Amino acid sequence: MSGKYLLDTNVVIALFAGDVQVTDKIKRAEEIFIPSIVIGELYYGAEKSGRVEENFDRVNEFAADNVILNCDTVTGRWYGSVKNQLRQKGRPIPENDLWIAALALQHQLTLVSRDRHFSEAANLKLERW
Repeated sequence: MSGKYLLDTNVVIALFAGDVQVTDKIKRAEEIFIPSIVIGELYYGAEKSGRVEENFDRVNEFAADNVILNCDTVTGRWYGSVKNQLRQKGRPIPENDLWIAALALQHQLTLVSRDRHFSEAANLKLERW
């Protein structure tokens, strides 16, 4: 296995938990990218946790050690396309996940997620770790 991957929040949480399948696949990946949306979701998780500062530190370190992809106008165009395509199918997905899918499509990355609803997005390369 090799390739360029965009990690969803649930995969990063599995990584934090020491999931061997995730750590092994990350070691063999060509490149790993993290959506800024995922960083926001991780900070939200830290905010509502019982160990806020410890979890903030973990997210800060993770963000510093990885390439974070931010949204721009091109991402916005992909977002609009994906959201409309899913609306036409009657298969909406959560807003944050639309942005994550848009980033994966924009940068031609394989999205790694444990959420099955991403399979509804046309042309999105998806793996489940």
